[in-house]
Amino acid sequence: MKHFDEHSTRSALQLARLVPALRDAFAGEAKVPPRHVHAIEAGADRGTVLIMPAWSDAGFLGIKTINIFPGNSAHGLPGLHATYVLYDAHTGVPLAVMDGNEITAHRTAAASALGASFLARSDARRLLVLGTGRVARLLPAALATVRAIDEVRVWNHRPEGAQALAAQWRSEGWNAQAVTDLEAAARNADIVSCATLATTPLVQGGWLAPGSHLDLIGSFAPQMREADPACFAGARTFVDTDEALQKAGDLLDAIAAGTLSRDDVQATLAELCRGTHCGRADDSERTVFKAVGSALEDLAAATLVWQAAQQEP
Repeated sequence: MKHFDEHSTRSALQLARLVPALRDAFAGEAKVPPRHVHAIEAGADRGTVLIMPAWSDAGFLGIKTINIFPGNSAHGLPGLHATYVLYDAHTGVPLAVMDGNEITAHRTAAASALGASFLARSDARRLLVLGTGRVARLLPAALATVRAIDEVRVWNHRPEGAQALAAQWRSEGWNAQAVTDLEAAARNADIVSCATLATTPLVQGGWLAPGSHLDLIGSFAPQMREADPACFAGARTFVDTDEALQKAGDLLDAIAAGTLSRDDVQATLAELCRGTHCGRADDSERTVFKAVGSALEDLAAATLVWQAAQQEP
């Protein structure tokens, strides 16, 4: 049984390869049972444990265990920790254990880019990122695989975190700046991408420009939300999987407020990748992509890591 640490897992997950791998995975066939969700209480600390299995005819079975503790920021720790175990789907033999944090972050950013490849305007170049965590850090590189991103702005509830991330991005060659005026930044963005663990809405619908694309990839549970119900009014909404309609607080709030109905949801990533829905119709419409994550994405990413190792001399 092989062990892929943080570095070896990350090095195999080049976004230019992962985004097309996710496209192929969603266009294909796989078994993805509903995730198991468990609330954890340890004294005053609260967390959530997700157990996410998936398997496919390609011969791989994977199970991710992911622990989400939003209060970790107060301890200087990431809010998410995960492990991934890959098995032979024909025999159940364990093949590898991988760094689940890297798999989760990369596949989430890649899913954002995959959604944007269908939903963001072809000339979209100005990106606003909300959040500074593992996923947020990958978003410019991920979205640049599908759109010519040349201006990046970042906002965080802790301004010093945004400033540090903007400086890191500049060192990597990005035209990046931290912002404190979230409304002004959102009004000026072609793509607004939210990768936070927020429980109260951060983005307001009135801030979003015609033709913009709102990317909601942080929240994954009914009590979490990154966008207010007005963000869905007058927009065309897409989801990663149908599970989003049961799990996403953003969608549930909008449905309750009457700015979105379940029938208004246009398509899933599988339908977009299979070509049964075209995605964006014109440059003037607003689009929203809501993702809660799928074990299919984890399996596609883990398969890339495994296959890369098999090709090494």
